[in-house]
Amino acid sequence: MIPDRIRTLPCWQGDITAEPLPGGLSNEIWKVTDAAGAHVVRFGHDFPFHHVDRAREVMTGRAAHAAGFGPAVQFAAPGVSVVAFLPARTWGAADLRAAPDRVGAVLRRFHTEMPAHVSGAGFIFWPFHVIRDYARTLAAGGSPFARDLPAHLDLAARLEAAQIALPISFGHHDLLPANFLDDGQRLWLIDYEYAGFGTAMFDLAGAASNAGMNDAETEALLLAYLGHRPDAAFCRAFEAMQCASLLREAMWSMVSDLHLSAPGADYRAYAAENLEKLAAKLAAFTAQYGEP
Repeated sequence: MIPDRIRTLPCWQGDITAEPLPGGLSNEIWKVTDAAGAHVVRFGHDFPFHHVDRAREVMTGRAAHAAGFGPAVQFAAPGVSVVAFLPARTWGAADLRAAPDRVGAVLRRFHTEMPAHVSGAGFIFWPFHVIRDYARTLAAGGSPFARDLPAHLDLAARLEAAQIALPISFGHHDLLPANFLDDGQRLWLIDYEYAGFGTAMFDLAGAASNAGMNDAETEALLLAYLGHRPDAAFCRAFEAMQCASLLREAMWSMVSDLHLSAPGADYRAYAAENLEKLAAKLAAFTAQYGEP
C-alpha cells in the first residue's frame, strides 16, 4: 500500500507504484515510478543536533546536478524531496578499495567545481567542531556514552593539532560507500546533508577509513587526488584525520541514539563498530608516528 504522503505529492504524472529502499539511517527513502519514469523520494526533517538543514541540502543537490555530480532535484517541500532515480549500482566498501583512483579523481573535481554552483550563505563543516558540539549534546542528553567524552575530546584535540593548512574547498563530508553510485561510465555522489565548505582532508580520510583502504589503496587515492605523492606532513595529517573521521562517525551514532529512530537501525551497535575501527586506526597511527 502506498502511503498517502507519497500518493498526494503534486509532482507525479499518472498512476504510481512505490517500494521502500533500504539503507537510510536517518531518512525514509522510497522508489516511485510514474508515467515520466523512476524517482527517489526522501523524507527527513531538519536535525539541528546533526547540523542538518534540509533547505541547504536541496540547494546543494541542485548545485551538484548542475555540476554533473548528482541526480536532478525534481520536487522539494518541507520534510520531503524527490530526485531522479539513477540506473546505477550502489557501491560497497570493496568497490572503493578496488577503484581508489576513480574516487580520488571524482573528489578532486567535486572540491574544485562545486563552489561555482552553490548559493546562499556559506556553511562550514569542520569535523572537530562537530565532535565538540556532539559532546555537548551527549552530555546534556544524559547519553550512556557520556562517561567517555573527556577521552574523546582529548583525542580530538590532539588529532586537530596534527592537521596542516589546506585551501578551503567544498566537500561532501559523508562519504560512506553507499553514497557512491556507478552507472558503468561515471561515478555519482548522493546525499548532501553535510556538504559545505571545509578541508579536503576530511573527504579523503573519510572515503579511505569508511572503506577500510589499505596502504596501497590509500596511496593510489591520494596520488589521483593530488597528482603527486604527498609529503610526510600531509601523510601524518591524513592518518590523523582518518581517526577523526571514525570518531565523528561514532559520535554521530551516539547522538542519533538520543534523537532518531529508523527501522532496523541500531545506533549503539554502529557506534561500537566505529569505535572499534578507531582503536585499530589509532594503534596504527601510534605505531608509525607516535602518540598524536
